[in-house]
Amino acid sequence: MFEKEDGDVFFKFGEKGAFTNAFTSFTRTAYLFSGTSHIPENLETLLDFVQEPYFTKETVEKEKGIIGQEIRMYEDDADFRAYFGVIENMYKDHPVKIDIAGTVESISEIDKDLLYLCYHTFYHPSNMVLFVVGQLDPETTMADIRANQSKKTFEKPKEIKRAFPNEQEEVAIKTREVKFPIQIPKVLVGIKENIGLLRGFDAVKHEMTADIALEILFGTTSDNYLTFYNEGIIDDTFGFDYSLQDSFSFVIIGGDSVKPDVQSEAIQNAILKSAEVGISNEELELVKRKKMGQFLRSLNSPEFIANQFSQYILEDASLFDIPKATQQITKEDVDRFIKSLAKDDKITTFKLLPEEN
Repeated sequence: MFEKEDGDVFFKFGEKGAFTNAFTSFTRTAYLFSGTSHIPENLETLLDFVQEPYFTKETVEKEKGIIGQEIRMYEDDADFRAYFGVIENMYKDHPVKIDIAGTVESISEIDKDLLYLCYHTFYHPSNMVLFVVGQLDPETTMADIRANQSKKTFEKPKEIKRAFPNEQEEVAIKTREVKFPIQIPKVLVGIKENIGLLRGFDAVKHEMTADIALEILFGTTSDNYLTFYNEGIIDDTFGFDYSLQDSFSFVIIGGDSVKPDVQSEAIQNAILKSAEVGISNEELELVKRKKMGQFLRSLNSPEFIANQFSQYILEDASLFDIPKATQQITKEDVDRFIKSLAKDDKITTFKLLPEEN
């Protein structure tokens, strides 16, 4: 996308003092820039290069080589290998188990015609969001955007049909070990959710419920974390992650450990115990206040606002749903979520172990 007939768009941004980048997650692709001057010109460059595709056989082949190198690089990254290893354990058929960049084999089949097909399918204004944050005049900025768009014509949007396989409820692989050139084992426990389609405020509330539950269970000030750390089961790489998207959701917990089997068992036992006894209202209120404080501090970051707001709006929600959703979460909500994790057929373990000498 960044290479055009008249040159590389990176240079255009650079000439105007802007930093530009792009990223792709499981469910969206984003193009962005940041700068302190020439914002109207850079904004026009952003709109134009995203809305005016230019693919040739030569540029596609060049990019395929670059992406192929990136795929191989990530395959050599232990954290990346562990992360996708546990996702592969969870999912039998869903494409979430495939690296976002694809595989060397799959990208070899890409040509410019396929890219144009993908572009015209997804890169329509009806399927896109533009978000601008900073010390700008909103009316002037919107006038600039409207002026840019008025010079362009777009086809009538077509319905995008997304087809996903019928994924089984239980995990695909219960446990798996892979040898890797590392010194300290890595252990990740994955828990597969099956909650159906959640969007809007309900999705935000569920996501915050999960985050609060995991913070109570395994946050750095939790009893479990302190016990695990003092017993040498975990180190400061230990953490958790929750992902909620339209067609999948999962929890991942773990990190490096010289006692990989003990860590995996300790994580699962902590979940089972909490599912039986529940959390306290004191724990809940403490973590809710912590999350609200973190959220308010995050609003000092324009990058956070832009990234999160653009994500939530594509999910029919708003970044500013977070405070309301957090306040509404009850002890019963958190207990219910933790109980949903304590199901043996939804839990899997992936271990990355040092190669034998």
